[in-house]
Amino acid sequence: MDAGLYVVGTPLGHLGDMTARGIETLKEASLILAEDTRTTRNLLNHFGIKTHCISCHKFNEAQRCEEIIARIHNGEAVAMVTDSGMPCISDPGARIVEACRPADVMITSAPGPTAVTTALALSGFGGHGFLFAGFLARKSGARRKILEQCAALPVPVILYESPYRLLKLLEEIETVMGSERAVFVARELTKKFEELLSGTPAQIREQFGKRTVKGECVVIIDSAE
Repeated sequence: MDAGLYVVGTPLGHLGDMTARGIETLKEASLILAEDTRTTRNLLNHFGIKTHCISCHKFNEAQRCEEIIARIHNGEAVAMVTDSGMPCISDPGARIVEACRPADVMITSAPGPTAVTTALALSGFGGHGFLFAGFLARKSGARRKILEQCAALPVPVILYESPYRLLKLLEEIETVMGSERAVFVARELTKKFEELLSGTPAQIREQFGKRTVKGECVVIIDSAE
C-alpha cells in the first residue's frame, strides 16, 4: 500500500454499508486516525481488522498534523475515519487534509456513505442541487441570520442538528421561512430506529412533541421555488 493519507467513509449505522475497498484500506493501513477510538474499534473488530488506532478529533486535530505528515514521509499509509460517514463533512479531518496537501503527500479516498446525500435522496427535494450548511451556530441571532439568508434560495438547504435543538430549529424555520415551508427530517439514518418525517415545521414538531428526540438529525428545508 502506497504511503499517503486515505480518507475512508464508514457506515452511518448499518455495518453492511461498509465498502469492500474501505475494509481493505483499513486492513492494509499502517495507522488509523479515529474520531473516537472506542467507536472505531467496534467497527474494526466486526471486520477482523487489527490496525492500530490513535485519536484525531476536533480538540487535537491541529496538533496531529505534523506527526501525520512525518509518518507519511517515512513511508506509512495513514487511514482517517470518523465515527460515521465521510470525514471532513461537519466532522474532523479537514485540517489534516489541508496540512497534507502542500506537504507533497498523496491524498486519496475510499468513499462511503454520508448523511447529507442519503437524506437528500430520501427527501425527494434534491432534483436541482442543494446547499449544505452543516450545524448552525448555537446562538439564536446567528442561527436566524443564516436562515434568513437561505430563505429565498432556489435549492433545498440541508442542516445537521442535535436532538436537543431540533424542536427549536423547527420553530425558527417556521418564523423565518413561513408556516407552509416543506421540511424533511431524517433521524437515525440506516439504524434500527430510523425515522423519516416530512411536512410543515408545525406538523413535524407535533409528531416529536410528545416524546424525547434521540439521535442526530438531518433537516432539509425545501427550496423557495
